[in-house]
Amino acid sequence: MQNSIINMKKIVVGIGVLLCMLLWFSSCGTRMSESEQPVGTDLLKEEKELVEEGDNYIVVGISQVGSESDWRIACTESLRNTFTQENGYYLIFEDAQQKQENQLKALRDFILQEVDYIVLDPIVETGWDAVLQEARDAGIPVILMDRQVKVSDESLYTAWVGSDFRGQGVLAGSWLSDYLEEQGRGSERINIVTLQGTLDSTAQLGRTSGFASVMEQHDNWVMLERQDADFTQTKGQEVMEEFLKTYPDIDVVVSENDNMTFGAIEAIEAAGKTCGPDGDIIILSFDAGRAALQAMEEGEINADFECNPNLGPLVSEIIQKLEQGEETEKLQYIKETYFDTTMDLESLIEVRTY
Repeated sequence: MQNSIINMKKIVVGIGVLLCMLLWFSSCGTRMSESEQPVGTDLLKEEKELVEEGDNYIVVGISQVGSESDWRIACTESLRNTFTQENGYYLIFEDAQQKQENQLKALRDFILQEVDYIVLDPIVETGWDAVLQEARDAGIPVILMDRQVKVSDESLYTAWVGSDFRGQGVLAGSWLSDYLEEQGRGSERINIVTLQGTLDSTAQLGRTSGFASVMEQHDNWVMLERQDADFTQTKGQEVMEEFLKTYPDIDVVVSENDNMTFGAIEAIEAAGKTCGPDGDIIILSFDAGRAALQAMEEGEINADFECNPNLGPLVSEIIQKLEQGEETEKLQYIKETYFDTTMDLESLIEVRTY
């Protein structure tokens, strides 16, 4: 672990400000009450201890995509709950607000601040070679999570943890195939539209290609259109409204995350149509957050394919291995499943943590 801790200058400045305040009070002859004295004393003590014990923390800089979805918020919560000072970490967290340029700046700031590890959830897959090279030159391991990158040299990052997005897409296609057979619709024409996530993100690429691989096995499945809805509810509603105006006979909506699904449901209902097991349109969603399972219980979603956001512990496990000088696997998939209306959704919702 490196010997410096990030933001020491800010901490020292903070101590200086507090000392100046105490000196000012003393010089003005101001007497603090007994209830006031411990506050300043404890704060100074806390700041001093942080300076003295700073070298005991593993400094981790995390660049998160944003907060565009319920899944992303749950993922961020997992990271914040994991990388605490109680667990031996000093966390610097940056929200990129869906902009790659913000992530590039954050990573370069982390490098200048000499963090011990960089954790990156890349908004898109390309454009990372230069900054990852800078991190390697600085001797800082980079761990990718959730989304992946396309680089000329894969040794530029240490490991990746996340979901098998292509596998999720394949599972969704297989589920639909079985469901249509059970409904006696296995041979009829099935008109499909897809609400895609942020184009060129790992989740979008994997889910789209995985589902498409199953479509190739069904000549009667027709993809009317795929359109980017950016993983947001507002955009999901807008795109679904366009689909409904353009295509009067939609049988299936494949929505590449729950938030877009919620928007799509609003658009479908506003158009006077219904969705879910007893509705006009079959809805397949991804992420499987609690709110989506509740919508499924209410009969609005047919099936939802899990994307587990609890990545914090897996990332921490990798860091701890590296701290011990141990090797770690390059790609690590988190365990996931799927849900549909045949399951005991009420019990599942009760124990759902996200």
